[in-house]
Amino acid sequence: MEARTLISQLAARARIASRTLSVATTQERRSALLAIADAIELRSNEIVAANEVDMKRGRESGLNSQLLDRLLLTPERIVGIANGARQVSQLEDPLGKTLRQSTLPNGLALKQITVPFGVIGMVYEARPNVTVDAAVILLMSGNAALLRGSSSAASSNAILVDVMRQALSNSSISIDAIQLVPSEDRETVKALLNARGEVDLVIPRGSAALIRMVVDESSVPTIETGAGVCHVYVDEFADLSKALPILINSKTHRPSVCNAAETLLVHKAVAEEFLPIALKALSDAGVVLHGDLASQKVAQSLGIECALATDENWCTEYGVLEMNVGVVDSLDSASEHIAKYGTQHTEAIVSESDASVQRFIALSDCAAVMINTSTRFTDGEQMGFGAEIGISNQKLHARGPMGLEAMTTTTWIVSGNGQIRS
Repeated sequence: MEARTLISQLAARARIASRTLSVATTQERRSALLAIADAIELRSNEIVAANEVDMKRGRESGLNSQLLDRLLLTPERIVGIANGARQVSQLEDPLGKTLRQSTLPNGLALKQITVPFGVIGMVYEARPNVTVDAAVILLMSGNAALLRGSSSAASSNAILVDVMRQALSNSSISIDAIQLVPSEDRETVKALLNARGEVDLVIPRGSAALIRMVVDESSVPTIETGAGVCHVYVDEFADLSKALPILINSKTHRPSVCNAAETLLVHKAVAEEFLPIALKALSDAGVVLHGDLASQKVAQSLGIECALATDENWCTEYGVLEMNVGVVDSLDSASEHIAKYGTQHTEAIVSESDASVQRFIALSDCAAVMINTSTRFTDGEQMGFGAEIGISNQKLHARGPMGLEAMTTTTWIVSGNGQIRS
C-alpha cells in the first residue's frame, strides 16, 4: 500500500480511538496502563526472544555499541519498563485541570482547562523502551499514539505493540489508540510528517540527524527533543570529594544516553589538585580522553593518553566512553564555553558557593541545571514523572523531561446566561 494512504488510514483509526480516550475516566485510563504493565511482564520471554532477533540483526549489520545498548531488552529492563507504566498510572491526571478562570463584567464566566492534543506521532530510533514509554504517557494524557520506530527494532516494537493492544482489548479504550507504523518503508516517515490535519503533533526522539530531519521536513507541528552535549563544571569553590563521583557517574553510568556528560570543565584554581585524580579515574574507567593543552600536559605527566581536543570534539555527543577535558579561567569562561558548544540540554556545577551557583544558573540557557549532582538525573522517571516521552531542549511550552502535562493543550470554556455581543 502506498505510504500516504497507509498513514491516512492509521490516522483515521487513531482519531476515532482518541474519542474513546476523551471520554474515558481517570480510573479507566489508569486501569489500562496497569493492564499493559502486567501483560508486558507476563509475556517477557516473548519480548526477549523478539529483541534477540533485532540484536542479532544489529550485530550482523555492524550497529555500534551505543545503538546496541539502546536496542537491548533484558528481563530486568522489561520489568523496569512495566514499572514505568505503573508509575505513570499513579500520577495526577493531567486532563481537565483549570489553569485560570475569571468572570467578565458582562457576566460571562471564563475557564481555561487542559485537554489532549488528539493524535500524536512518535518517530524514534533503536529504542524499543520508547514504544512503551510513549504509548503509556500518551494514553494517560488522552492521546492516541502512532509509533514509528526504526527497522533495527522492528521485531521488538511489533511484539510490544501487540502486547499493549491485547491489554487494551478488555478495556473501554479502543485498541487503535496504540498503532505501529511500519518501519520497512522509509516513506512512512515522510507521510507521517506531512499528515497535517490528520496528525496533531509529531515528536522525534533519537540522533541529532533524525531530529533535524523531522523538524526540517514536517508540516505537522513538532516538539523537538535534542542532542545532549552536557558539561560538568568544577568550580573554584567545589568540594572535590563530591566532584569526582559526580563526574564519574555523569560520564560512565550509562554513556549512550543523552544526559551523559561529554565535557569536564575545571576552574584553574583547583585544576592542579583535581585534574590528576579526575583524569586517572576517567582513564581507569576506560574513558578515551580529549583535552586542551593544560589537561593534555597533566595527562602526559601521569602516562595517560589524551589527544588534543578540536572544535569538533567539543561539540560532539559521543554516546560512548569518550570525554573532553578543559581548564577554564573563571565561571564565566566555563559558561561561555558551554554556550558555544553545548546543546541546551543539561549542565552541572559542583560548587559550595551560592553566588557561583546562582551565577551559573543565570548564565545557563538550558533545559536543566544540576547543582552538586549528576547530569544523569535529567530523566522523567528520576524526576518523578514516571516514564518520559523525551527531553526537550527547545523553548516552547515543553522544556526538559516531558511527562503527562507536556502532552496536553488547552480549551477555553465560556459560560453565559443568554448574553449576546453588541
